[in-house]
Parts: sequence; structure tokens; C-alpha cells
Amino acid sequence: MNSKAGTGRKGEDEACLYLMRLGHTIVARNWRGGHGEIDIVSLDGEGLHFVEVKTRRAPAAAEPEANVDAAKRRHLISTARKFLKSPEGRHVEDCEVFFDIISVILEDETTYIQYYPQAFIPIYD
Repeated sequence: MNSKAGTGRKGEDEACLYLMRLGHTIVARNWRGGHGEIDIVSLDGEGLHFVEVKTRRAPAAAEPEANVDAAKRRHLISTARKFLKSPEGRHVEDCEVFFDIISVILEDETTYIQYYPQAFIPIYD
């Protein structure tokens, strides 16, 4: 599992387990809307979470969450809007919406997770 896709899948699996331990229900994984994708959509008592997962194998040159720049945030917001209009998203009514980031570092048999709830607040045009 040293491929980029394998590393990403492992990180998303670990992120889902982490969120479920926090009480989240996973609504969707790798949800695609147009050209965008949302890694994880989850629901908890506070609202609906659109979660971007960034995974790296140690040693990581930079913190994975640093790769969620302004362009990536705009792309996530656009894709989240599509999700909310989709059949999967229409059943979620009157929920707060959050944009979270989970950073996963894989090192041998150890996994390090940093969760950034409400990592950014969307600015709507």
C-alpha cells in the first residue's frame, strides 16, 4: 500500500474510524459532484461535516493540512453545494454545515491524526 491511492485510502479509512469514535455517522465517502469530490460527509449532533482528508507517509515534508489552500477551499464549497442539492443531501434539513480537515500521518504501524473541526468558514458569493 505504498501507492499514492493506497495511502489516501488508508488515511480516509482511519479518518472515518476516528470520526465514528467521536459520534459521527458517515453519510458519504468520496462523493463526486461534477469535477469535485468530498472525501467524507458526516453527521453529528452539531450538524453536517464536509471533511477533507490529507494523508502523508512519514517523514512528511509539510503538514498535510497545509495543502488545503484557498483554491481547494473554494472547490470544496462548490462541491458541498452540489451535495446539498443532490438526493443524498436533500434529506439533511436545517443543519449547520461545517468544513473540517483531518490530517493523517502514517509511520510504520503508527497513525497520527489531527482533527481540525470548522477549519474554515465559507464565504459565499
